[in-house]
Amino acid sequence: GEMTSPFNYDMVHFGHANSLRQAKALGDILVVGIHSDAEIAKHKGPPVFTEEERYKMIRGIKWVDEVVEAVPYVTTLETLDKYRCDFCVHGERRKSLKYSNFNDITTTVDGVDTYHLVKAANRYKEVERTRGVSTTDIVGRMLLLTREHFKRGDEEYSVGRGVSSSLGLDPSATHPFTACSQFLPTSRKIVQFSEGKEPNPGDKVVYVAGAFDLFHVGHLDFLEAAKKEGDFLIVGLHTDPTVNRYKGHNYPIMNLHERVLSVLACKYVNEVVIGAPYSVTQELLSHFDVDVVCHGRTPIASDVDGADPYALPKAKGIFKSISSGNKMTTERIVERIIQHRLEYESRNAKKNMIDNHFS
Repeated sequence: GEMTSPFNYDMVHFGHANSLRQAKALGDILVVGIHSDAEIAKHKGPPVFTEEERYKMIRGIKWVDEVVEAVPYVTTLETLDKYRCDFCVHGERRKSLKYSNFNDITTTVDGVDTYHLVKAANRYKEVERTRGVSTTDIVGRMLLLTREHFKRGDEEYSVGRGVSSSLGLDPSATHPFTACSQFLPTSRKIVQFSEGKEPNPGDKVVYVAGAFDLFHVGHLDFLEAAKKEGDFLIVGLHTDPTVNRYKGHNYPIMNLHERVLSVLACKYVNEVVIGAPYSVTQELLSHFDVDVVCHGRTPIASDVDGADPYALPKAKGIFKSISSGNKMTTERIVERIIQHRLEYESRNAKKNMIDNHFS
């Protein structure tokens, strides 16, 4: 049967992708309904990302069959029937030992459960939330300017903490549900996200590499352009310390494991190299039978020895510079988040009131 999964999907991350993966497993066709900017602003405050950006991000997730734009905030039976959906799926409420009674239902501005109609008709199902990641947590990482979420071996990065200015001193940002939680990766999760397919004989293999931090529409457009250069797209993801070396500050916001899942969820990606070398090596090109190496139009930082990381593919004549046609960057996303700080604080303040009521 078909199912729908209505969401805001503001700042899409791998936790959302994991919910959609589980939702798809409950049926045959996954239809995702996404709220408009106006509808979200009415009930939750203005979203960080525009409806067009959010529609595109969800269409880019490999388990999604169809996107319905501007669905009503309260899911109705008419909506399900209109798009031939048998039932509606949403992430389960948060479970916590400390907050065992905390009910994470989505409500309208009037406090009404947005799923009460489909629940009453027994056309509602839940999927398990991805523990250790939430939009609030990721926003908290930016506001706190913390490096606790990425590690080098057992040595935790502590540089740059405590210099977060007033942004990091917001007491609501240190609330238990906002505090930087640790996503615990497992091999099973990576297998669930992975295609597990080899290139077919004769496939043209394309290789790209980067941080792909806070996976966004710019990344999506770039990967779509890269995939058009061949048949099988491999993405090399740099380690956290490598990304930090060339990006500086508190980057990456998402650690390597989180970035792996974010990229694997993209419908254009066939394989991910976890912790790829910064300079493209002959070993890498041979191992994956790479035919073309692509990079966007952004500046390329030199390797630690001052060398051009793409010197080898350039010398072989297999390097190609491609344009995503999108100016979005991870830094711009962080700037947007900072601009939305006031809305973020008021939203957290309301959450605190709810939590205190149930705790």
